[in-house]
Amino acid sequence: MTLRAPRLHLPVLATLAVLVVLYVAASIRFENFATLRVFMNFLGDNAFLGIVAIGMTYVIITGGIDLSVGAVIGCTTICTAVLIQGQQYHPVAAFAVVIAAGTLLGATQGWLIQRFNLQPFLVTLAGLFLCRGLGLWISSESVQAKHATFQTLEKIRIPVSDGVWLPFTEIVFITVLLVGAYVLRHTRFGRTVYAIGGDEQSAHLMGLPVARTKIGVYALSGFCASLGGVVLVMYTSAGNAINGTGLELDAIAAVVIGGTLLTGGYGSVFGTFFGLLIFAVMQSAITFEGTLSSWWAKIVTGVLLLAFILMQRMLQRSR
Repeated sequence: MTLRAPRLHLPVLATLAVLVVLYVAASIRFENFATLRVFMNFLGDNAFLGIVAIGMTYVIITGGIDLSVGAVIGCTTICTAVLIQGQQYHPVAAFAVVIAAGTLLGATQGWLIQRFNLQPFLVTLAGLFLCRGLGLWISSESVQAKHATFQTLEKIRIPVSDGVWLPFTEIVFITVLLVGAYVLRHTRFGRTVYAIGGDEQSAHLMGLPVARTKIGVYALSGFCASLGGVVLVMYTSAGNAINGTGLELDAIAAVVIGGTLLTGGYGSVFGTFFGLLIFAVMQSAITFEGTLSSWWAKIVTGVLLLAFILMQRMLQRSR
């Protein structure tokens, strides 16, 4: 047992080690990089991606995939902006409408996957095209979303240090992170998620609510994607149907680099958080450097992703 535990947690430990190395290297290379203000920017600039990645963590642990989340982000932002500016909806009502719609879409995808034994890749790919097309049909141009409620929400912040605050969007992200981690580790729903990813047939034989849980997982992913879209609207005060293009790939990469097995059955929300921080550190380091293209972050991400996939394969063979 003492030998098995470190091996089981090796993917997360490897993620944490990479994060520490990158952060220390950037702190040595750039003055003022290792400050609380810069770290808070990590959270603020990636809050919407982090929320989406938490929902994706649940999906991948069950052995599935959700390619629709990026398009849901775009559709959510443009719908929210149009409801607020064009239809004069109160922002809270607009948020409720789009989050309910995103959750319903996720639940529908989960039901199709479970009821007809369809491949998640194909069902969520259809969802991607549906949401992207719907968003562009609503408006192919950016729409501003301005309301006094946004200024009120901006005033909701928690002091962290002198001159450093935790704004509302980051509070939402951290809340989703903590709730997601608790549900996955300490509830029956979370244990069933792991059981489905480990062996769905065995989960059926154990009498676990497999169908209900799989639908719930995709509904959760839709909820997180639409909530991420709402957070992005609050962050930018605008909506655009092309927002989130390719974001599903970033979310999957953060989850996998965070130590979640693509085959399902193992993973953690905090591992995904570490994977997200690796993204944030690389992006910030490139910004500090000034002379490097943003594509370097994609190149490094590709190398890390390949390395973690190979490590997962070696761990599976050793088991």
